[in-house]
Amino acid sequence: MIPMVDLKVQYLKLKDEIDRGILEALEKTQFILGPNVSAFEEEAAAYLGVKHAIGVASGTDALARHRGGLRHRRPSPCPAAAGIKEGDEVITSPFTFIATAEAIRYVGATPVFVDIDPRTYNIDPAAIEAAITPRTRAVLPVHLFGQPADMGAIEAICARHGLLLVEDCAQSFGAAAAGRMTGSIGALGAFSFFPSKNLGCYGDGGLVTASCSETAEMVKVLRNHGSKVRYHHSVIGYNSRLDEIQAVILRAKLKHIDEYNQGRRRVAHLYSELLAGTGIVTPYEDGKGVHVYHQYTLLTERRDDIMKALTGAGIASAIYYPIPLHKQDVFAAQYAGLTLPVTEDAAARCMSLPIFPEMTEEQVREVVGVIKSAL
Repeated sequence: MIPMVDLKVQYLKLKDEIDRGILEALEKTQFILGPNVSAFEEEAAAYLGVKHAIGVASGTDALARHRGGLRHRRPSPCPAAAGIKEGDEVITSPFTFIATAEAIRYVGATPVFVDIDPRTYNIDPAAIEAAITPRTRAVLPVHLFGQPADMGAIEAICARHGLLLVEDCAQSFGAAAAGRMTGSIGALGAFSFFPSKNLGCYGDGGLVTASCSETAEMVKVLRNHGSKVRYHHSVIGYNSRLDEIQAVILRAKLKHIDEYNQGRRRVAHLYSELLAGTGIVTPYEDGKGVHVYHQYTLLTERRDDIMKALTGAGIASAIYYPIPLHKQDVFAAQYAGLTLPVTEDAAARCMSLPIFPEMTEEQVREVVGVIKSAL
């Protein structure tokens, strides 16, 4: 059996450190916003090269709560302070997990879905430019599958039109674009620590990165019921705090994130080498950044045949994502007339293969052998 990701083997390598850290946290009984959360925030900020990193309860909350923070802003010189509110438009990708669009809707804004680059599956900068209207307030690119979006082009568009740039980094911890870590480029960044992520905890967890101290402070207030001082509430906030025990796990793993990402790149490059000449479209690296392969996603006309063969051999596979966001039931009526051909083609032909840092060459060759037999 080859799973999509093997969490057990990684845990066993860090077992002593993780178990010891959890027991120490239990002994100290500081379970909410304790010392490990603070330490992880500092360590993550240093690694990512950002001024501020704020732990929250999930990647979805990371997207939604920082935008909630903007919604409650007062006038300020901070570039993130103008706010996203009801009636505003946020341009984003339709080829991503629904949390990206949910976050926009949470504050009453409208997602504007535009097509993707056919090679990287990331949002197409030319499509962003074409979709800007007087109501456009922000751009929310997703660094899909671990490959950074074309941030140079997107930054230039945002600067030219005075738009807020927010990064969805749920799948890209450790990825870099032109020498800058994802999450450090826009005014804000949002990370997920779902267990299968490149940096994953053992439950839910998320992180907001911010370039502005005032915005970072507001995110901290919002995650804690709108309170900076206990029982004093300045805004309507949320209960969205990174758990102390999850922070223990993340601190242990953060020290190895470059090793993990390099392991993923090794597996991905071997896949691509072995699948050459099969007619399958393997992942493309645009050379503008470092792809960390949260998923190894390919395109094929024979998706059903390949997935059936893999299942029969005890090998996992998955489709990320079978239904673009503008075609989802929750959005379908509003976007009934919208056609995004590149996105729709990718959704019809994409599939992802197992990938994790500890995956062996033998396992990769076994997966590819089954695929070639199916073809």
